[in-house]
Amino acid sequence: MAMNETQKARAEALAPLFRNMDAHTAQEIRESYYRIAENLRPLVNALEIADLDHGGPAGPLLEEHYIFCELLEKLDKSVLGAVL
Repeated sequence: MAMNETQKARAEALAPLFRNMDAHTAQEIRESYYRIAENLRPLVNALEIADLDHGGPAGPLLEEHYIFCELLEKLDKSVLGAVL
């Protein structure tokens, strides 16, 4: 997805910070970001499927699914992945 002007400005502000950051700190942020990015969508999907598998009306699993959907939407708005 193409970045809008606000996102481009945020990415441009972040890039030099990461270039000048202590290598260990930058690597820790990078690894943590990618762990979240790789695992959040599977968690969202697993919660939805688990709710469906339990049949019946929407319950606490679906409520958790929606919470993590919100997190996924926030992650999609982040420019950190483009910078890393």
